[in-house]
Amino acid sequence: MAKQLPYSTMREIFARFEAAEPEPRGELEHVNAFTLVVAVALSAQATDAGVNKATRALFAVADTPQKMLDLGLEGVTDHIRTIGLFRQKAKNVIRLSRILVDDYGGEVPDSRAALQSLPGVGRKTANVVLNMWFGHPAQAVDTHIFRVGNRTGIAPGKTVEAVERAVEDNVPARYQRHAHHWLILHGRYTCVARKPKCPACLIRDLCPYDDKTLEPTLRTEGRSAP
Repeated sequence: MAKQLPYSTMREIFARFEAAEPEPRGELEHVNAFTLVVAVALSAQATDAGVNKATRALFAVADTPQKMLDLGLEGVTDHIRTIGLFRQKAKNVIRLSRILVDDYGGEVPDSRAALQSLPGVGRKTANVVLNMWFGHPAQAVDTHIFRVGNRTGIAPGKTVEAVERAVEDNVPARYQRHAHHWLILHGRYTCVARKPKCPACLIRDLCPYDDKTLEPTLRTEGRSAP
């Protein structure tokens, strides 16, 4: 685990992230707060691409809690059977839809506690919804952020909660809104688990990671190519 980077380094890192992608967006497809809740809940132990493939048809016919209830458990199950743990997830979708209709007037609540009271919605899912839909600077820590945070010193911590707190405490306020998206995308496409793409990393010079991958060296007859 790397040590927490100093403020000046953190500011430069996130300035570079912002310059490279000013408005980062999540990759789960959704049309409203409800479909976002469902999509994120379904994404546990599944890829965003796989969830999107399954939910396009689902959300076309059920984009509100009441429509989801009208579709019924069997209908939801049929739509998402390509997703891991689909049977339990279908039950959770129906149960959370019922709670939203009965207790929240069919609207998605905008508090973490209320969101986490929904079946299949944990802290990470709640934070994604709070951030992406309601604009709250909540930090949803997944495996990518946990790895990047500890590898780079951006947000070191032994637990998901510790990494979340490190992001909240150390990322400059102006970058908090998009911080988790920048870190997720960086971990998903550059700072990958195996053989991180350090030569292409825009913060390579600021990262203390000891096992950086090296630039490929081209050689011709024993001499470095120009």
